Amino acid sequence: MVTDHHYYPLEVEIANYLANEWSVPVLLGIFAAVCASIVIGTVVIIDKTHPNLPKGEKAAIWWFVICEYFPSIPQFFNFRAGAIHLFFEGYFSLNHTRMGPAQDLFGQLWKEYAFSDSRYLTSDPFVLCMETVTAFTWGPICFVVAFFITNSHPLRHPLQIIVCVGQIYGLILYYATSMFDHYYAQITYSRPEFLYFWGYYFFMNFIWMVFPGILLVSSVRTIARTFQALDKLTAAKSNGKANGHANGHAKKTI
Repeated sequence: MVTDHHYYPLEVEIANYLANEWSVPVLLGIFAAVCASIVIGTVVIIDKTHPNLPKGEKAAIWWFVICEYFPSIPQFFNFRAGAIHLFFEGYFSLNHTRMGPAQDLFGQLWKEYAFSDSRYLTSDPFVLCMETVTAFTWGPICFVVAFFITNSHPLRHPLQIIVCVGQIYGLILYYATSMFDHYYAQITYSRPEFLYFWGYYFFMNFIWMVFPGILLVSSVRTIARTFQALDKLTAAKSNGKANGHANGHAKKTI
C-alpha cells in the first residue's frame, strides 16, 4: 500500500500507486478528441438517416449516445451519457482493484479525476456499486432510448424517464455520501483547489443533473399530454355513443 501521493485524505492507502505518465493536457486532449469523433460520427449518421428529425430529438440522441460510450470518469470528464456510462464507468467497474498502478488512457483519466474524489482509487463500496449499475444498466438503456427516438417507439418516453431518474438519483447519492463523510466523519476526499472540487467534482457531475432533468421533464409532459388527449377522445366517444342511443330511443318512441 502507498501513502506517498497527493490525494485526500493524505493518509489514505492506495494499492501499488504509480503517478500518471502523461500530462493533464495530453490526457484531456486525447479524451476530447475521442468524444468529438463520437459526436461528429453520430451527427453525420443521424443527419443522413433521419434528416427530418427535429433538432431537439437529435440533441437527445447525441446525449444518450455519448452517455453510453464513456461510462465513468465520474463525471469529471462527464461528457458522458451512454458512451461514458458503458465504456468509461464500465472500465472502472471491471478494473477498480488496479486503478493505482494503471497507466492506460482510462486508468490515467480516472487517477486525474480522483484528485476530486479519492474513493475511485480505493474500491469504495458505494462508488463501485453505483458505477457498476450506471455502466451496465443505464449504459445499455441509453443506446436503446437513442434508437427508439429515431423511430418514435412508444416505449421511448417510459424508458427515458427510467434512465433519467436513475442518473439523477445516482448523482444525488454520489454527492450526499461524500458530503456526509466530509461534515460528519471529517473525511475529505477532494483536494481543496478550485479546479478539483468545483471543476471536477461539482460542475462536471452536475451536468448529469441538468440534461437528464430537462429530458425527464420533457417526457413527463409528453406522457401527460398524451393521456389528456386520450381522455378527451374517450370522453367524446362515450358522449357520441350516449347521444346515439338517446336519438335511437327517441325515434322508436315517435
